[in-house]
Amino acid sequence: MSFLPTQLIGLKANSFRHPLDLEATQALKQIPGVDTIVRNLLGPVAEQVFYVDNIASSVLVGENQLPHLHELLLEACKNLDIDPPQLYVRQHPAPNAYTFAMRGKQPFVVVHTSLIDLLTPEETQAVIAHELGHLKCDHSVYLTPVNLLILAAASVPNVGAFVAQAIQAQLLEWVRCAEFTCDRAALLATQNPRVVMSVLMKLAGGSPSLATKLNLDAFIAQARAYDDISKTEMGEMLKTAQTAQLTHPVPVLRAREIDRWASSKEYQNLLQSHKIEYNIEVAPKGGWRNW
Repeated sequence: MSFLPTQLIGLKANSFRHPLDLEATQALKQIPGVDTIVRNLLGPVAEQVFYVDNIASSVLVGENQLPHLHELLLEACKNLDIDPPQLYVRQHPAPNAYTFAMRGKQPFVVVHTSLIDLLTPEETQAVIAHELGHLKCDHSVYLTPVNLLILAAASVPNVGAFVAQAIQAQLLEWVRCAEFTCDRAALLATQNPRVVMSVLMKLAGGSPSLATKLNLDAFIAQARAYDDISKTEMGEMLKTAQTAQLTHPVPVLRAREIDRWASSKEYQNLLQSHKIEYNIEVAPKGGWRNW
C-alpha cells in the first residue's frame, strides 16, 4: 500500500518558514533602500532578461511538452496551495534548479537536464517544490537582483567596497537560511522526508551511475554525525568558516534539518490543520507513488 500526499489548503508561507529565515529576512530588510530598489528598479529588468533567455534557450514544459514533468509541477503546486509558474528544462551538465519572480510577475522554475537524469520522479518533484517554496515565500525579492546591488556597490571605491562586503555577508546568511525553508516546502509537497534527503544525498555525491547504489540510511547517519563536530569550539569555528561564503548550507546539514522537522509536532500539526484528504490508497508495491 502507498499513499498520496495530503493536499494542503490555505497554506501560508510563514506557517512553514524556518525561524532562521524569519530572523535573517528581518535583518536584511533593515538595509536602507534595498527592498524598494530591488522591487521597482532591478526586478522588472531582471524578469524580462530571464524570460527572453528561457524562451530562447530552454524547453517550456506543458500539457503537450514533457507532460510527466508538467504533472509533477501541478501536483506540487496543489499540495503547496500556489499557482503554477512556468517550468523550463535546460540542457546543462551541472545539476541545478532555480527560480525567479517579482510579486508573481512571470514566475518560472528552471531545472537542468543533468539533475533530472540524476533523480527519480519523486525526487524531481521535491526539487520543483523546493523552488516553489522560493516563490511562495517571495524570496526572489532578495536573490539575483541583490547580487546586482553588490556588484554596483563594489564598483565604488573605498566606501562602496565596504558596503558591498557588508551586504554580501548579510545576503549570503539570508540565502542559506532561506534554503532551509524551501527544503520544508519540498517535504510538504512530497510528505516523505526520505525523498527530500535522497535528493540532498545525490547532490552531495551522486551521479547517474552511482545514484541507485547510494545508501540513504548511511547518509542520514552521516548527517547526524555532523552535529558532533559542534561539540568542540574548534569544530564549530571550522563549520562556520566552511559555510561563510556558500549560498547553500552543506547538504548534510540540510538533511539533518529535514530529519528533525519531519518528526516534529509542528510538521504534523501543519499537515492536520491544512489537510483535505489523508491516506488515499493507490497502486501496490509499497513505497511512495511516482508521479
